[in-house]
Amino acid sequence: MQETRQNKIARLLQKELAQIFQEQTRAMHGVMVSVTRAKVSPDLSICTAYLSVFPSERGEEILSNVNENTRTIRYELGTRIRNQVRIIPELRFFIDDSLDYIDRIDELLKK
Repeated sequence: MQETRQNKIARLLQKELAQIFQEQTRAMHGVMVSVTRAKVSPDLSICTAYLSVFPSERGEEILSNVNENTRTIRYELGTRIRNQVRIIPELRFFIDDSLDYIDRIDELLKK
């Protein structure tokens, strides 16, 4: 039962964070940030979100910018989902490098 609730909250957070990042990166031409996965702790107090950044060369720069603005992002998230959850989870962001990993494997297989 608890796992079902975790999955629902994780999907909700992923969707809302993706919209927040889409709105914020609209002003930055040539950069796209998407939320590939969101995981929520069993007590629903911590959300770990994995970000995919295009172009990947700017990933570290974008991640540091996101980490500096975590409080603002959490506030924005809270205004969107305050009627659906009791506690707005603490946010942790990581770069999802699975696309780069797939490209690297494809490159090696072509050789």
